[in-house]
Amino acid sequence: MTPSGTTSAAAGPPARDAGAQPAWELLLPAAGAPARRRGRALQEALREAVRSGRLPAGTRLPSSRALAADLGVSRGLVTEAYEQLTAEGYLRSDRGSGTWVGGTARTGRAAAPAGPGGPAAPAPGVVTDFRPGTPDLSLFPRAAWAAAQRTVLARLPHSALGYPDPRGLPVLRSALAAMLARRRGVAADPDRLVVCSGVAQAATLLGTVLRARGHRGVGVEDPGSPEHGRLFAATGLETVPLPLDEEGLRPGPLARAGVRAVVVTPSHQFPSGIAWSAERRGLLLDWAREVDGHVLEDDYDGDFRYDRAPVGALQGLDPERVVYTGSVSKSLAPGLRLGWMVLPGALVDEVVERKRTMDLGHPALDQAALAHLVTSGGYDRQLRRCQRAYRERRDALLTGLERHFPGTSVTGIAAGLHVIACLPARYGPVGRLLEAAAGAGVALRPLEEYGSARPADGAVRLVVGYAHLTPSVIDEGLRRTAEALGRR
Repeated sequence: MTPSGTTSAAAGPPARDAGAQPAWELLLPAAGAPARRRGRALQEALREAVRSGRLPAGTRLPSSRALAADLGVSRGLVTEAYEQLTAEGYLRSDRGSGTWVGGTARTGRAAAPAGPGGPAAPAPGVVTDFRPGTPDLSLFPRAAWAAAQRTVLARLPHSALGYPDPRGLPVLRSALAAMLARRRGVAADPDRLVVCSGVAQAATLLGTVLRARGHRGVGVEDPGSPEHGRLFAATGLETVPLPLDEEGLRPGPLARAGVRAVVVTPSHQFPSGIAWSAERRGLLLDWAREVDGHVLEDDYDGDFRYDRAPVGALQGLDPERVVYTGSVSKSLAPGLRLGWMVLPGALVDEVVERKRTMDLGHPALDQAALAHLVTSGGYDRQLRRCQRAYRERRDALLTGLERHFPGTSVTGIAAGLHVIACLPARYGPVGRLLEAAAGAGVALRPLEEYGSARPADGAVRLVVGYAHLTPSVIDEGLRRTAEALGRR
C-alpha cells in the first residue's frame, strides 16, 4: 500500500529533548545522606543509574532547579553533580536545551518495557530506538499535575473518596465531553462517557459486550496496530484483517468480511498516517447501519496535527453507530492509564456494568486532577507544548533522512509521532538494512510487520518514531545506519 501525502524529506528547525524516567525517584536515597557526603552520594547514585541502564542514553534530566526542589537539596549540589558527570562523559549538556544522558556508557540491561501498544524494550546495545509508540515522557507537566492534585485533594468531599461511579467522576466526564466537542467535533453526552484505563481497556470492554451479544468476529485495519487484534482476541472475538488503500478501508472486502464490528483509526491511520477520505467515512457508516453494527474509533494522535487543521472525529457523523475512544497516553503519559470512551445509547448500560465488575471504577483522585487540568486550560497548554516539540523533531528527522538516505520519500508527516519512510530499492532488501542498523545499535521497524501485504517494488518501508528522540540522537542514528549499510 502506498499512503497519500508523499513528500520528500526536507530541512527544518532543530528540536530539543527526549523521553525520561523520573530521575529523582532513583536519587532519593542519596538525597537523604548526611550533609557532608550528600553531594558525592548524589553523583554516585546518578552515575550508577546511567551505568545500570535505569537512565538510558537519550534521557532528558530535569533542570537543576527542578531536581533540587524535588529532592529537597540545594541547587548547587545538583549543578555540581551534572557538571562532574558531564566532564566524565556520562551526561552531555546542550546550550539552551538542558542536560541529557550521553551514549558513551554501555550497559548490560535493557530499558524498561513499554506499556501496552508501545514498542518492545530495546535489546542491550541499542543506542537509538526509532520504533514508534513512545511520546516524550520528559514533557509531562509535573508541576501542573502536582498543583492539580493538591488543589483537588483540598476540595474533594469525603464522599468522592468512596467507591466511584463506574462511568467516572461526573466532573471529569463533563470536562471531557466539553473538550472533545470543542477539539474533536465529538457528540459527547457526559452520561454516555465512560472513563477507563486507556484505549486498551475500552477495546476490552467493548469486545466483551459484543461477544455477549453474539458477535464472533471484529474487523481490524490491515496494516494496523497489532494491539487491536490481541485485545479483541482476548475477549474471544476472531479478528479479520481488512485491507486499506490511500483513502481508507476498501469497501468490497469490508462487505464480504462477515463481521458487524470494526476498529479503525480514521483521523490518522496507524501506521500509514493517512486521513480517511470523506467518501470512505460515509461508506463505513452506511455499512454499519446496513448490518446493524458498530465502529470503534481509536482517535490515535488525533490532537497532533502540524501542517493543517485536525480532521474531526468520525463519531460526530453518527453517534449511535460509533464508539469513540481516546486517552492521555500520548499527550500526558501512558503510565497514568487514563482514557475515555463515548458510547451509543444502546451500549451504555452493558459497558458500564462490565466496567463495574472489572475494577469497580477508576481512581478518583487521578480523575479529579485531570478534570482540573482540563477545565483550567492546563491540558490545552500541554497539547500546544507537545505540538511545538514534536513538529521540531519531525523536521529534524526529515532533514536527517534527506542527508543520509537521499531519494527517500516520507508519508504521514502531517500528524502523529511517526512517519513512513520509503527508501529506494538500493538500500534493500529490508533484512539487510535492519541487520546493518542493529549492528550499529539502531532499532528500526519495517512497515510489513504491521500487516499482511508485502511490497513488490523492492523499496524499503520503515515506520520511524521520532517524538522521544533529540535532534542530535535522530541524526546520529541515521548516520550510523547509513555508514553500517555502506560497509555491507
